[in-house]
Amino acid sequence: MKLSAPRIRAARTAAALAALVVATACAPQTSDNSSSGKDEKSGTLRVWLFQEVGNKPKEKVVDAAVAAFEKAHKGARVNIEYIPVETRAQRIKAAFNDPKSAPDVIEYGNTDTAGYVKDGGLADISGEFAAWDEAKDTDPTARQSVTVDGKVYGAPYFVGVRALYYRTDVFKELDLTVPKTQAELAETARRIHAAKPDLYGLAVGGAYTYGAMPFIWANGGELAQGKGGSYASAIDSAEARKGIKAYTSLFGDTNCPAAKCAGMGGNDTVTAFASGKAAMAIGGDFSHAAVEAGTVKGEYAVVPLPGVKAGSVAPAFAGGNNLGVLKSTAHRTLAVDLMEQLASKKTQSELFDAMGFLPTYTDVREQVADREPFVAPFVKTLASGARFVPASPAWAQIDASLVLPTMFQEIVSGKKDVAKASADAAKKMNDAFSSAG
Repeated sequence: MKLSAPRIRAARTAAALAALVVATACAPQTSDNSSSGKDEKSGTLRVWLFQEVGNKPKEKVVDAAVAAFEKAHKGARVNIEYIPVETRAQRIKAAFNDPKSAPDVIEYGNTDTAGYVKDGGLADISGEFAAWDEAKDTDPTARQSVTVDGKVYGAPYFVGVRALYYRTDVFKELDLTVPKTQAELAETARRIHAAKPDLYGLAVGGAYTYGAMPFIWANGGELAQGKGGSYASAIDSAEARKGIKAYTSLFGDTNCPAAKCAGMGGNDTVTAFASGKAAMAIGGDFSHAAVEAGTVKGEYAVVPLPGVKAGSVAPAFAGGNNLGVLKSTAHRTLAVDLMEQLASKKTQSELFDAMGFLPTYTDVREQVADREPFVAPFVKTLASGARFVPASPAWAQIDASLVLPTMFQEIVSGKKDVAKASADAAKKMNDAFSSAG
């Protein structure tokens, strides 16, 4: 069964928001979010989930999970509220500041974990997570997204990852083979643009942070090193600079002119590909609907983005959402049980069928890839070792301040060289890490 366009649009919207949520959704320091000290075994649990485009399929899956929970927990009832993504920051801030009106369980973007932990809003559920039988099959990167300083603060809900989309018709016409290394990728992009000047060989964007990260990681670089409050930027290391140079070399008259591409973000690059203006693009599993709705439908394929060595896969950023229990809940045991029900293998498999959300369990992902062939390259990318952003509350500030996009744009515009731009970016990152404490 192929996913319908509305369903995949919903997945695309949710996953894209997960990748962008750091810019707006990190709640500020709160004043009254300590544990209630209660663990009531009956009553009503309140849950806030994100409202998606075309939310009905998600509601149907959630309702079934809630019904199973209520059947297993006599005397417990669940009230689900779907909150607009646009106002989630204010709602979660208010919840952390006013535990009496706060929900028991929330859905949140996975890059927000460290910030919410610093704000004291999420409960440490390390013991329950370790005892949860299904948790052992959670992929390592998803597990990392709920972990801060070795403690677990939620359950991964779904993931989103990017791979290489390419035009099969263009490759056939120009007698090209699919690139197996990043060097071949750059050369293929230049060959396409030379043969077809009206096409970007590979659409890239100066504001496309998550499209650039695989080049840094594939070359052995890191965004930062350390943990908790002791993170230090590594964006100016020799390895990171090699990756930055590899990515920024794709801008220019031989592929994607800086005047047009420096300001492009991820959505812009996918739009360029879907509309037939680019022969290749780095897009997510959540980009599938947009491409299917474009002029290249039926004339493209997807493979994992190649690494530096032939046969390797470039590490991709693992976006997505998590579920967490609020520290202030008066129903801790019930809230954890409900979180596990909502994030269970059964529910995640059903959410994939309903919404296109990629499961966080390795075995369930393999099952859905068998059902939906288009997700296979994304599953392979995840299996090859996806990466995550530093688990620091400072990341929200770094992301919102556009530290990395500014660095890329300074390089591709010729204002700074790689060494100077990366050194300046590293200082900004370290200032943010220091201020986060």
